[in-house]
Amino acid sequence: MFDGFSAELLARFQFAFTISFHIIFPAFSIGLASYLAVLNALWLKTGDENYLHLFNYWKKIFALAFGMGVVSGIVMSYQFGTNWSVFSDRTGPVLGPLMAYEVLSAFFLEAGFLGIMLFGRERVGNGLHMFATAMVAFGTLISATWILSVNSWMQTPAGYAFNDAGQFIPDDWWAIVFNPSFPYRLVHMVLAAYLTTAFVVAGVAGWHLLKDRTNPSVRRMFSMAMWMAAIVTPIQIFAGDLHGLNTLEHQPVKVMAMEGHYDSHPEGAPLILFGIPNEEEKRIDYAIEIPKLSSLILKHDLNAPLDGLDTIPDDEEPPVAIVFWSFRIMLAIGFAMLGIGIWSLWQRWRKRLYDDAWLSRASVFMGPMGFVAVLAGWITTEVGRQPFTVYGLMRTSESLAPIDAPAVGASLLAFIIVYFFVFGAGTVYILRLMAQPPKQDESDRMEGPTRAAGITPIQQVKPETSAAPAK
Repeated sequence: MFDGFSAELLARFQFAFTISFHIIFPAFSIGLASYLAVLNALWLKTGDENYLHLFNYWKKIFALAFGMGVVSGIVMSYQFGTNWSVFSDRTGPVLGPLMAYEVLSAFFLEAGFLGIMLFGRERVGNGLHMFATAMVAFGTLISATWILSVNSWMQTPAGYAFNDAGQFIPDDWWAIVFNPSFPYRLVHMVLAAYLTTAFVVAGVAGWHLLKDRTNPSVRRMFSMAMWMAAIVTPIQIFAGDLHGLNTLEHQPVKVMAMEGHYDSHPEGAPLILFGIPNEEEKRIDYAIEIPKLSSLILKHDLNAPLDGLDTIPDDEEPPVAIVFWSFRIMLAIGFAMLGIGIWSLWQRWRKRLYDDAWLSRASVFMGPMGFVAVLAGWITTEVGRQPFTVYGLMRTSESLAPIDAPAVGASLLAFIIVYFFVFGAGTVYILRLMAQPPKQDESDRMEGPTRAAGITPIQQVKPETSAAPAK
């Protein structure tokens, strides 16, 4: 089945497959954890039960997404000790401590407070429950910080030295953690997680608005999601531009592939909107381009020269077609999100935000597009770094363990089968939960009046029933 594939290519396929499954769950849980913290805080501040209904609705979905993210992350990490053990050996003195810090400072924080957030309101009171919810949200951000520091160091290595065994060893931890691309990459990824969550929420709300426009909880979450789309999308586009300029400075070859610049342009490079990369002939076929606009965007000068891939040895070029198209998919979705945000502002001004069926339909369509954009951006980042694992210093071919292609192919096939069954079932269950509108359940009816009265649920329980859960 895998005849003709090298062990390196199969190992790359396997890592790409597992990380593609993994990244969609943290991208969702980072944004959803913060959303839950906001909902809980707004309920405590205002006493508006719609916020409590939404909190109880989304916390079940968060628990499932968080669990699947943890499982998929553990599976992925084993590959560092199997397929990529040479990479782990050489970079371990630098990257190992960073990964350990993520577990100690972030994962333990999330895991320690998760149970209180999900089940502890009636047992610990609203104050400590709010603190636990905030800590889970904070933990997801700290986790993203360490993981993005690791990945950014692989993109823009700094603060390292080499020992006699050829290993990377730490020379300056500050430079390692806060390497040149880290701040841009962290901001871009966290904003992407927030937008991904916002459009999932908007998609779910849009789905239910098409059926019932009077549900106050649905209207509330649609409004909140549209505010996020309108406010955060322009910030994300600006952050993405800064990230692109940083990439041009430190990884110019990746930008050449993103832009489709096979040839150098000494007097202003065009912006290629669409085309078909022809890697054999080293050109973009059927290109639709705007003259000199790429130089204006990247160098803020219409006539600024830009180097092309003709200045790079062939064995150091990334797969141009993949990077070229993934970058454009990410951009297209980003500007579509901006369009939805502007559309929502127009309808909000007209006081028709909940009555525009086409806006609701567009939100349903855009619901999963944040995940597609995250995957496209990740592909642009990782494939654009090739043929290196540590940019400019360690090639992917040098990172591979001495393994045989059939063994990697067999494990890849097993991953595909198991992942689609396990995570497919989990995703179907999440979609079934989303298909049900937020509604007032028994715990909601108990907690709403409790909050308004300024007492805790424990205080409301009658003495003769205090040994049993409150009803």
